[in-house]
Amino acid sequence: MAVRLPRPRRFDVYVALGSLLGGLLLWGVGLATRPHTEAYVLLPGRWPVLLPLLVMAGCELLRRTAPRTALLIGTGAIVLDTVTQGNLVTVLMYTDLMYAAVLYGPPASAHRIPRITGMLSVAGTVLPFAVWREPEALLLGVVIGVVAFGPAATGLIVRNHRDAAEAARLRAEQTALLAEMDRTQAVTAERARMARELHDMVANHLSAIAIHSTAALSLDDPKTSQDALAVIRENSVDGLAEMRRLIGILRDSSGDTEPVAAPTLDGLGTLVEGARTNGLDVTLDTAHGTVPAPVELAAYRIVQESLTNALKHAGPGRVTVSLAMGAPPMPLRQWGRDGVLTVVVTSPYGDRDGPGAPGSGAGLVGMRERAALLGGTFEAGPEDSPDGKIWAVRATLPVHETAEGDTA
Repeated sequence: MAVRLPRPRRFDVYVALGSLLGGLLLWGVGLATRPHTEAYVLLPGRWPVLLPLLVMAGCELLRRTAPRTALLIGTGAIVLDTVTQGNLVTVLMYTDLMYAAVLYGPPASAHRIPRITGMLSVAGTVLPFAVWREPEALLLGVVIGVVAFGPAATGLIVRNHRDAAEAARLRAEQTALLAEMDRTQAVTAERARMARELHDMVANHLSAIAIHSTAALSLDDPKTSQDALAVIRENSVDGLAEMRRLIGILRDSSGDTEPVAAPTLDGLGTLVEGARTNGLDVTLDTAHGTVPAPVELAAYRIVQESLTNALKHAGPGRVTVSLAMGAPPMPLRQWGRDGVLTVVVTSPYGDRDGPGAPGSGAGLVGMRERAALLGGTFEAGPEDSPDGKIWAVRATLPVHETAEGDTA
């Protein structure tokens, strides 16, 4: 089975042809590197010079596709050229083969060839001088260094710079990829956060508007319709205020306006009063200390969304809202939490008499995300109680610092 040689690169073909033409030109004008009278010229005359020249030109075709093979064959050709009168182009092509073998060859060869040629240069300098005791003997090591070690060392330097540039390029690409991933994650997280804020701020007011407008349309009672319209107007105004607050958060302020304050647990009383205005029978029981702002915002939004769900889906009866500080459970204690803020909202679970409002389930998802972002827990579902079946929302939000409770 015939062995297929690798196809040479176009540039290597140009190098081989150019070198061959240059060598033939020197051969044609009779320029040789050594006179035929030298003792080590075993093949004098013009024609023996052509064989190493042609072999070396053929090796140039393989300088990048098979650099080690080209160097091995070229070494034999340069030895043959040494016992002839020689051709300068043959020597120059060999230096290029040495350079290409280090630059394009395997990493092991790239580091092994400079060491071997360096040792040969030292040996070619020391041994002939030790044997012949002639200063001219030192020239053999110099020739080996110029022809072999110099190109090999140059190829190793260029290869190291090339590898360093490639590593820098890969690091830059990885950094850009990580930056793009971070940007995408940041955009996704910000969109999810704004979706939660928009849902929590607007859903409560729109649900109250939908329920009371349905009641106003279904009942032919001027007093009921007037009360419903009053509630609708109040929720519309509050909803617009919340929307303005959200727009203020989204707008890139230049510093001319002050940032809008986020809701805190001190506003739960106003929130509960609004729920009572919308028709819910709500009781509020809070005993919490000072908690960080993210925990305050999450607790406020969880209570707000729970009241919205109660307005849309709860049956007749009392809705209870309770917040309390306590010691963290063991899993959270192992992470160094100082305490937890427990939020519990319960509402009657069953058929409701009045009109309701459709829900998408986004509120439960948002509450669960808020608790998870703080490392807490969230549960929501029906439960049995002495007063009947209830829907309970329970969230535990870890905090790092606590203060003795003040009642909100």
